[in-house]
Amino acid sequence: MIRRRQFIIGAGMAAGALAAPSIVSAQTPRTIKMGALRLIHSMPPHFYERFAPEGIKIEIITFDSPTDGKNAVVTKSVDFGTFGIAAAILGAAAGEPVVVVGALSNKGMGVISKAGSDVRTVKDLKGKRIGIWPGSTQEVFIMERLRMEGLSIRDVTAVRVPFGEMHAMLSRGDIDAYVGAEPGPGLSISSGVGQLVEYPYGTAMGGLNMIFGTHEDTVKSSPDLIKTMLTIHRKSVEFMMANKQVVAETTVQKLGANRTAVDQALGANNVEYVWKLDETVLGQAKTYAQQMLSLRQIRQLPNFDTFLNPTFSNAVATA
Repeated sequence: MIRRRQFIIGAGMAAGALAAPSIVSAQTPRTIKMGALRLIHSMPPHFYERFAPEGIKIEIITFDSPTDGKNAVVTKSVDFGTFGIAAAILGAAAGEPVVVVGALSNKGMGVISKAGSDVRTVKDLKGKRIGIWPGSTQEVFIMERLRMEGLSIRDVTAVRVPFGEMHAMLSRGDIDAYVGAEPGPGLSISSGVGQLVEYPYGTAMGGLNMIFGTHEDTVKSSPDLIKTMLTIHRKSVEFMMANKQVVAETTVQKLGANRTAVDQALGANNVEYVWKLDETVLGQAKTYAQQMLSLRQIRQLPNFDTFLNPTFSNAVATA
């Protein structure tokens, strides 16, 4: 069962003027359902209230799984969603109508082992019990890092563990290491339970992690709405990158995250908020998909002409 909670964000608190497309008017306010994950690098939607134009309300629906977030977009349970690039590619490769229209965040990952253990490098993971969430961005990254070190997933014991349980399982000794999502790595490091093996960004995929997606029907029917939401998203991201203490406070308030863990993640610059679907992100996403194909996680590549749509991001960049 999906565990989620909703936050209703009121309109009229914009911190800057936004061109109001035809879909928005004070007389007919519209509620936009926005999916977000319960992770520090999925926090931008929680700042949309600062920049939403009059006539728009944001309802945030929080998910614990990237796949659940993607599925909500596919089934139109939400209008827009923020989730990992892996979940997006899995859906698009299977013919699902998910379209990436913006970027959301980079990094936010960490390979963590038990403090004081002999697991200090990726090579040391051989023969160990590793907590991994199937279908996640982290899974693809660790499989590539294992390959780069002459290993494969068959050289470790992969244990299916949700992100929110990885720290506790490491603490109890149920696993020897995990490939987690912030603030999990930050919590393990700051509490002394875990030690950093590496931030796994030394691949051709860089630090690519989460994206801003919607349904292909929205692309066809509501282009003005997409531009409005990406404009709100851009202003939120720029504000967050300049005000990390506010990000930390909001993450603790909204998600109930441990403040020390959040400070560790932000202080280590292990979370980077982005918005533009630029050539770097597009190239990394295509490399990522090729990697998933080679690992047989997908049977075919997505149709990149429809799956990756930078049109709206480019429009916001030049507005």
